Amino acid sequence: QVQLVESGGGLVQAGGSLRLSCAASGRAFSAYALGWFRQAPGKEREFVARITWSGGSTYYADSVKGRFTISRDSAKNTVYLQMNSLKPEDTAVYYCAALVTVAPTTNPDLYHYWGQGTQVTVSS
Repeated sequence: QVQLVESGGGLVQAGGSLRLSCAASGRAFSAYALGWFRQAPGKEREFVARITWSGGSTYYADSVKGRFTISRDSAKNTVYLQMNSLKPEDTAVYYCAALVTVAPTTNPDLYHYWGQGTQVTVSS
């Protein structure tokens, strides 16, 4: 069992920055990857970024590439999402998720565990 708790969301002006955190407990060390997804009102949940737990390999959605950075602190069992140059279209609830087994990492349906989400609102 893996428990995920996100924090760091809030309201920011366009062009600003936020850093989200996802604290993992339980089977974190056996997770294949941790990912960030987001869901805006009326839209489907979409992939944002992911990092493999052991090797630290990262992958990003085209919409956030160059603006967002995912990282991990293995000692703290925590994954971060540094979000810079935020745009109003980044407004969404952001979720952290854990993928326990090797699988395509951009598909939210394949992730095993989810956090409760944290709201990010970017004003224009």
